[in-house]
Amino acid sequence: MSDLFWYQYALIGLIFCWSGFVRSSLGFGGAVLALPFLLLVVNRPLLFLPLIAVHLLIFSSWIAWQGHRQARLAGGDAARDGNIDWRYLGKALSIMIVPKIIGVVGLLTLPASLMTTVIFTIVIIYGASYALNRPFRSNSKVVDVVLLALGGYVSGTSLIGAPLIVAVFASHVAKHQLRDTLFVLWFILVVIKMVSFIIAGVDLQLIHHLWLLPCAWVGHMLGERVHRYLVGARSEVFFRVLGAVLVLVSVVGLVASPH
Repeated sequence: MSDLFWYQYALIGLIFCWSGFVRSSLGFGGAVLALPFLLLVVNRPLLFLPLIAVHLLIFSSWIAWQGHRQARLAGGDAARDGNIDWRYLGKALSIMIVPKIIGVVGLLTLPASLMTTVIFTIVIIYGASYALNRPFRSNSKVVDVVLLALGGYVSGTSLIGAPLIVAVFASHVAKHQLRDTLFVLWFILVVIKMVSFIIAGVDLQLIHHLWLLPCAWVGHMLGERVHRYLVGARSEVFFRVLGAVLVLVSVVGLVASPH
């Protein structure tokens, strides 16, 4: 990433700030809502996925630890139940692990242009579902398995399987446990991704964390404030606007990206 123009570095920094904001405010979406923008700056998924993965590892563990501390201090039901639903987490992982590995292999063998098209197409579907106020819903055990398996595969290919996975977890995990349970899941899935990157010899862009981590941290702190608001009153308008922007960016990305 040393051959970019100054304005590309500036845009990448702003996008990682946005990624940190979304991740901490929603509990998911740090990748799915940032990757389309990043690919508009530089159309190379494997350039950004290791950076996003490391940020997920750092911030997911930080947030889960903070949630554990807050649950203990709060006492009552929160302390008894904990901030993570380990039972459902284990059940979901047993379904997702094989599709996840299949997705990782696909990412490392398919052309970047094809992966970019797949990513933008999936994001358009996600964004449209939120813009129309019809987010994915899980209503049966069969649908649960399908969404978790598909989410595992997509997270293996591009780390953007969160909306499918959240659709299932939101139906089975208590609201006060949802965000931290998801962050533990992201941590486990990203560890698998990072191991595959190392084995394949992918450049992890470690030097660029020196300036991108502070960018993500600024967004993270802003997102924490928004998260406290959303827990009290989930804003329907926020998600619809977010979905519309996501569709617009992805359509532009599909048109602009080389084929």
